[in-house]
Order: sequence, then C-alpha cells, then structure tokens
Amino acid sequence: MVLNYIWVAFFVIAFLIGLIRLLIYGDTEIFPAMMNSTFDMAKTGFEISLGLTGVMTLWMGLMRVGEKGGIVKIMSRAVGPLFKRLFPEIPKDHPATGSIMMNLAANMLGLDNAATPLGLKAMTELQEINKDKETASNAMIMFLVLNTSGLTIIPISIMVYRAQMGAANPSDIFLPILLATFVSTLAGIIAVSFFQKINLLNRVVLAYLGGFTLLVSLIIWYFTTIPQEQVAVISTVAGNLILFVIIISFIVLAFYKKVNVYESFIDGAKDGFMIAVKIIPYLVAILVAIGVFRTSGAMDFLVGGIGRLVAALGINSDFVSALPTAFMKPLSGSGARGMMVDAMHTYGADSFVGRLSSIFQGATDTTFYIIAVYFGSVSIRKTRYAVTCGLIADFAGIIAAIFIAYLFFG
Repeated sequence: MVLNYIWVAFFVIAFLIGLIRLLIYGDTEIFPAMMNSTFDMAKTGFEISLGLTGVMTLWMGLMRVGEKGGIVKIMSRAVGPLFKRLFPEIPKDHPATGSIMMNLAANMLGLDNAATPLGLKAMTELQEINKDKETASNAMIMFLVLNTSGLTIIPISIMVYRAQMGAANPSDIFLPILLATFVSTLAGIIAVSFFQKINLLNRVVLAYLGGFTLLVSLIIWYFTTIPQEQVAVISTVAGNLILFVIIISFIVLAFYKKVNVYESFIDGAKDGFMIAVKIIPYLVAILVAIGVFRTSGAMDFLVGGIGRLVAALGINSDFVSALPTAFMKPLSGSGARGMMVDAMHTYGADSFVGRLSSIFQGATDTTFYIIAVYFGSVSIRKTRYAVTCGLIADFAGIIAAIFIAYLFFG
C-alpha cells in the first residue's frame, strides 16, 4: 500500500513540476524528455533484470547447498544462548525459539525465500503464547526489530545488482555492509531492551554483544590506521576471501552430510532463475517512476535542498545524493532497490554515491513492510513501540553506513 502511494506520487509530482517548467519558464523540452525517460528506464529495468539471471542463479544454487548442508541449523545453535536472554517470556523448549533462530539465520545468509515462511511460522507460534491477541507481545516486538534491522552476513542481491551494473569488484561493499548492519541490529536490541527492561549486562549477553562489538570496533580502528589507498585493497581481498571460505564450507559441509551437492545446486539455481524473471515488472515499474521524477527536476530539488543545508553546517555533502535510497528503505524494499539501481546508473556503480547506496540498501530492512506482513499475519492491531524501535535501528544503520562509506571509499 505504501509503495502504491509513493509510485503515484512520483508521477503526479513529476507532472506538476513539468507543467510549471513548461507554463512559467517556457521549457518546451521537459515533457519530451520525461517521455523519453520512461522508455529508457523501462529498457534499463528489463536489461538489468535479464542480466541478473546468471549471477542470481549461481548464488541461489550455492545458498541451497548451504541450506541442505545444515548451515542454518548450525547458526541457530550458535546464537541460542543469546536468544534465551533476549526472549525471556518464551517458555523453555517452545517451538517458537527454533523458528525465530532459523528465520534470523536464513536472513543472515540472504535466504529470503526460506526466511519469510519461517518468520510467519515464528509469529504464529508467538501468538499462541500471547495473552492479548490484538496487542504485540514483548517477544514479538524483539523478533520484529531484529528482522527490520536487517542483519545480513552475505548481501547476495546487492552484490548481484552491482555486478550487473558493471562494478569492477561487486563484493567491495561486503565488509562495509556487515559493519553497518551490525550497528543497526545492536541499536535495535538496545532500544527494545530499554522498553522491555531486559538486562543487557548479563554475562551471556555481554559475551555475545560485547564480543561482536569489540570485533567490529577493532576492524573499524584498523582501517582508520592504514593509508586510504590500502583500505579498498585490504577490504576487497578480505571480503572476497571470507566469501569464498563460506562457499567452500557450504559445499564441504553438504558433501560431508552426504547431500547430493550438484542436484541441490541445480534446485536452488532454478529458483534463482525464476526470481530474476519475476522481478522484471517490479523493477521496470519503480525505475520508470524514479526516472520521470529525476528528469522533471524533482529529485535534484530534493537532494539539492538537503545538500545545501548540509554544506551550510560545514559537513561534507558527498553522501547526500545517496540519501533517496536510505529514505525509501524503511518504506519499500523494491522502492529502495530501484533507488540504489538508479544511483548506480546515474553516478556509476563504483562511485562513492553508488557504493553508499548499496551500503544503505544492506544496512537495514523494510521496517513498515515487515511489521505490516508479520503482525498482519496474526491480526495484531496494537504494535506498541515496534515502529519506534525499528526506526531507531534504521537511523543508526544509516548513520553508520555514511561513516563507514567515508572510511572505506571516501
């Protein structure tokens, strides 16, 4: 529903601005330019979607191998002790705990197709122990915010889009996204724990969160101590090495579990091909709307206004052109994806704006969409502070993304 309003608003605003430019300023080229933009962006959307098939097929095949090999279950067990403290009202050995951990593990690996059904299953199980069936429970809110914070270990789709848009090294945003999404998740946990009075000073919680925070802090500190030209090189080598180690571990673990690795890959690859084909109309729709909005001058007006404000405050404004992706992400995943693609199309996949847009896309998730779908699936009407905590996580992720982008690519 939100995307429907946004999509219509883009066209209406573009038309009104075009009309003003024609009638007041005599700009006779504006409407031909806007019409040309619709056709150009429709062609671009189709070409991008078509080009995604190969890489998406590859990654979805590898993800299926990892899933069959049991990597999701391993990750679930690894974070089990932490989750017991974050969800104190869930009874011991309740099936909701397993579904929650499986959902978040699938999200971390970018297994969206597996994550959503597991998330809906977890929400249904949480509703069973919810005393007020119309009001979100504490466990539901913590679960929702962990989802909206978008913690992702392997940002598959973003790397796929970067590859299609001609990035020299599509995975150079791997470490920056990992750092930014961790900050977003940590902020979400702290916000929810404040409302629910969860003791984050518990030894187990401190061991997990403190350990991860220390690791992230050391990584950021290390990159601030080396020359700027070495940052990109080390990040690229480390990111690709980690990714390849993950891929090899998926394959070896699946083979050890006597999984038919080749057949599993083919099954997942088929899904990847279908996903790439299915997104064609969605990507074309949003890119056409963004193209018209940009051509009319509305995007330049919006971004320029923010840029002038930031510059007046004496702050480097290079990040401003990537903000449309950040603004759109809490509202719509496909809308934010369109903004990211538009930024890479306009400025270049390897530009600062193109990279920062990619980090924004991976730093958080679609807060309002997730809350609507997950709460709607169990008829929750009173969301309490879920939206507030989700937006706090989003804001922290955006700020972290800007800082980290300057550190790695500035």
